[in-house]
Amino acid sequence: MDIDFVVLWVDGSDPAWLAEKEKYEPERVLPDGGKNRWRDWGLMPYWFRSVEQYAPWVNKVYFVTWGHLPAFLNTEAPKLKIVKHEDFMPEQYLPSFNSCSIEMNVHRIEGLSEQFVYFNDDLFLMKPVKPEDFFVDGLPCAYGAESPRKSMGFETWEHHLQNCLTAVNRNFSKKEQVKKNRSKYVSRKYSGKANLRTWFLEKLYRRFFVGFYTPHAPAAYLKSTFEEIWEKEPELLDVTCKEKFRSYDQVNQYIAYWWQIAKGDFYPYVPDNRCLGLREENGDEICASIIKQEHRFLCLQDGNMNTGDEAFNALSGRIAEAFETAFPQKSSFEL
Repeated sequence: MDIDFVVLWVDGSDPAWLAEKEKYEPERVLPDGGKNRWRDWGLMPYWFRSVEQYAPWVNKVYFVTWGHLPAFLNTEAPKLKIVKHEDFMPEQYLPSFNSCSIEMNVHRIEGLSEQFVYFNDDLFLMKPVKPEDFFVDGLPCAYGAESPRKSMGFETWEHHLQNCLTAVNRNFSKKEQVKKNRSKYVSRKYSGKANLRTWFLEKLYRRFFVGFYTPHAPAAYLKSTFEEIWEKEPELLDVTCKEKFRSYDQVNQYIAYWWQIAKGDFYPYVPDNRCLGLREENGDEICASIIKQEHRFLCLQDGNMNTGDEAFNALSGRIAEAFETAFPQKSSFEL
């Protein structure tokens, strides 16, 4: 079984990209639409080093980009496949500055294996991983215990998750799926607290799922899952993809993650992951976590640190030094 990795990257400082973005950018910028969505922390060399060191078994790495490439990248690396948006996204959705639109079309990448793992560029492997950490008997590993969605705020991702959940419930009967797959929703893999919560939610809400965990970790997917969602929810995905920027009425990758859980097409699994916001006050904690490599997966989420270039450069420099300590050897993906 071949397993590919897919990672999205953008150079938010590229003048050509900025000029094209400005042609389409709406006057109203949503709460989470600031420059942190496009900002590059210069950490991609360490993403590739971690993949080569801790997942040498990966088949291919699909590097998805608007068109620009990082200066360090060895475009001749044997396992590297560079994919531009125009190579796989339908023409009517281009150009796109909307991560949701790009995510919902990755299954169209030519040559992509049926089993693939999706990464944002802020997700790093910090310990050795095996294929079985992502797929077992061809099924994607996922945390299938039920977890209620909280009330929505102003950020777009909160609305995206609610839209994802609504679509999942529109296509699956919780009562029927629990009857068929109960050992996956309540499993020895999960904690007793998680199983007890799921059991209560099954009793209280028999007809529909109230939500699932959204791990800040690499997500295992079946390409056929995306194809099925496009078949069942074409209007919803068209709304998502035709907008150039993120908005409240869209869905993101979690529609596929939760779809696989609701359908029972998954293997129960609890990811060993940690998520830290990229903020000045987190600097010591971030660097310590990188150097100690405490968790299998580490997400460094841009916390919209708007304290100026000097503070940004200082923190990004510290984090790069920590990664250099953890991964000192260049990978075959680097020049």
